[in-house]
Amino acid sequence: MRSRLGSTLTTLAVLLSAGSAAAHHSFATVFDASKPVTLIGTLTKVEWKNPHIAFSLDAKGDHGQPESWVIEAGPPNFFLRHNIVRTDFAIGRRVTVEAVRARNGSLFGSLLKLSFANGKSVTSSLGS
Repeated sequence: MRSRLGSTLTTLAVLLSAGSAAAHHSFATVFDASKPVTLIGTLTKVEWKNPHIAFSLDAKGDHGQPESWVIEAGPPNFFLRHNIVRTDFAIGRRVTVEAVRARNGSLFGSLLKLSFANGKSVTSSLGS
């Protein structure tokens, strides 16, 4: 009985850890560092959680049309170490974002630099 329970728990642990490992992707698989983009827009959504903060912003595209972008950034702790707190990401706040685009051409990017209108900014390393 004990060995069967132990075996079941071990199998369950392996399956659960495999799912979370697959969820964390390689930077180079998803993003193209040769495709930088600069966006000036308004924050519309923020997900302040591990392993990455993600935020959405509405910005003007290349032809002046509005676009809704999703930007992936480092973990919350990275921002806290740079004196950027959750309240800095207030919905409606205007930001300037330098990022690299997703390989698939979608409106998804990885943060390089984030600047707020109040002068606060943070520069991320590629693949954070």
